[in-house]
Amino acid sequence: MFRLSSAVGAVLLSATFAVCLAVQPLRADDAPPAAAAPAASSTGSDWTYWRGPQMNGNSTETGLVDSWDPDGGDDSNLLWKKPELGSRSTPIVMNGRLYIVCRDKPYTPDEGEKLVCIDAASGQTIWEQRWNVYLSDVPDTRVAWSSVVGDPESGNVYALGVCGLFQAFKGDTGEVLWSHSMHEEYGLLSTYGGRTNFPIIHEDNVIISAVIIGWGEQAKPTHRYIAFDKYNGQPVWFEGTKPFPEDTTYSAPVLGVFDGQATLVFGAGDGGVYGFQPRTGKKIWSYQLSERGVNTSPVIYKDYVICGHSEENIGSTEMGGLVCLNGRDGSEVWKHTEMFVGKSAPIVAGDLIVAHEDGGKLLVVDPETGKELFSRKVDTVMRASPLYADGKLYVLTANGRWWIFKINSEGEGEDRKVSLEEVHKLRLNGEEGHASPIASHGRLYVTTTNALYCIGKGDAQPAGGDVPPMPAESSRDDDQTPAVVQVVPVEGLLYPGDKQPLGVRLYNAKGQWIRNAEPGEVTFSVEGVGSVDESGAFTSDAALRDSGAGLITAKVGELTGGSRMRVIPNLPWSFDFDKGTIPVTWVGMRYRHVPLDFDLFQSLNGDDPQAALLYLYFYSEF
Repeated sequence: MFRLSSAVGAVLLSATFAVCLAVQPLRADDAPPAAAAPAASSTGSDWTYWRGPQMNGNSTETGLVDSWDPDGGDDSNLLWKKPELGSRSTPIVMNGRLYIVCRDKPYTPDEGEKLVCIDAASGQTIWEQRWNVYLSDVPDTRVAWSSVVGDPESGNVYALGVCGLFQAFKGDTGEVLWSHSMHEEYGLLSTYGGRTNFPIIHEDNVIISAVIIGWGEQAKPTHRYIAFDKYNGQPVWFEGTKPFPEDTTYSAPVLGVFDGQATLVFGAGDGGVYGFQPRTGKKIWSYQLSERGVNTSPVIYKDYVICGHSEENIGSTEMGGLVCLNGRDGSEVWKHTEMFVGKSAPIVAGDLIVAHEDGGKLLVVDPETGKELFSRKVDTVMRASPLYADGKLYVLTANGRWWIFKINSEGEGEDRKVSLEEVHKLRLNGEEGHASPIASHGRLYVTTTNALYCIGKGDAQPAGGDVPPMPAESSRDDDQTPAVVQVVPVEGLLYPGDKQPLGVRLYNAKGQWIRNAEPGEVTFSVEGVGSVDESGAFTSDAALRDSGAGLITAKVGELTGGSRMRVIPNLPWSFDFDKGTIPVTWVGMRYRHVPLDFDLFQSLNGDDPQAALLYLYFYSEF
């Protein structure tokens, strides 16, 4: 018999509980916007996602400078330089402010991570928020991996720390609106590699992903996406790819519309490229690209999804590849192996695709046919993604080489010829480039591990066309038949006796919200602790003395949706392992730890070591 109790440490745990163990109120409307029409065009001046307003590395800005000098001086086009904001993270710009995640107090015992907001024109600091890097063995040089995302609708910004602390901030003041410790609450895996994914906003949801080792049926390691209500932090949907991925990855998602259906496209830790419905998390399609995880972010061109990798291919001894998929169903259009596009994301440059191999070779490809039109070596290591703006290509390599090229093209079809004209180059000695350059309000922003540079003319003004809207979704009026039942919140953590209101939303086959289900048309059932009343609220068992879980099913017609609630009493705790099981509420434990009868194991090992090994095998099978 083995018993574990925890009365010591109550003070340490109380802070976490104050955040995690709380009833999550539904918003008054409890309904996402319909968004059946395309989003209105917006100015290309703000850069609210690290891939830009079109999510493809393309800017509509014009009038950008053709050269600059990092040492400053007259005619240097260097407006300001901030050494304290050197980072791996690509910044964003919204409402005249620049936001960037970077290290705080580097090379000191107090080192952590922080989000800094500065005036995008002057570089003056407006506010900063710092947090500790905890429950992670990530090295200091890989802190600040992910990028911020901005929400033009609310003015809020969202950041995922390298240890899994996911926070929403007021963009003007830095006030923390809500936060989730993703490692502790959901089982986010933070590793020595430091690979951290990027949040993205779709309507009222802010969506994030990681390899999750959770609880219950989600205890198997899986690359999962979770959508939170961007206003209150309530988890809306939680969906995964295939279990047991080879890697943690940082392929940032992009949004598109294919055949009238909104689609979230991303590369995953299991080596696949996926298309999910952004409102429901339902998988639309998948394509197995690599034996290992995909780190490169995909790019959308017309109805195509283009993505690369630099690992083992499926069923081949060749390494690396660049693939074009049909965005409607994920079917392969064309594929090239032995193209090692594994870190730098491809971008759209007019009617061309520009991609970088890990070893520094620049490739120009026809997106329709996959034909390689041009290649050139620019360095030996490439991680940042290039920028295409003002008819020019801006490139920053991992070794600190900076290039500006003009793409020249002549001819059509098979006779088309492409070349690069070198406009400007320099070397940022001793600096590494992992973040991607961006363009906003007539200025370029270049981030290295040593500094953040603002480049442009002193009188720079926004110039350029509007961002073209995404293709229109199908009208939801064309399909009012429910196909998906969504229960909100999809996850919860409660005390015994807590009451959690539930919302039940109905979506059609293309993932468009139709309406909220009426209480009378929903049949609830609960497996485990707790019950759901006529108003649609889950109440956990008030008499519960041990931790437990309530698995809620909402049935509307023949459709079902689910929600999971963990219920944990106040300290002290006591856990009994005599039944050979891990408590269902333990996040990240069921996969990693297996209770064994040690006396039995020793006895078997003494009589027959193979029998002891067989015992271990059966009890550790998962």
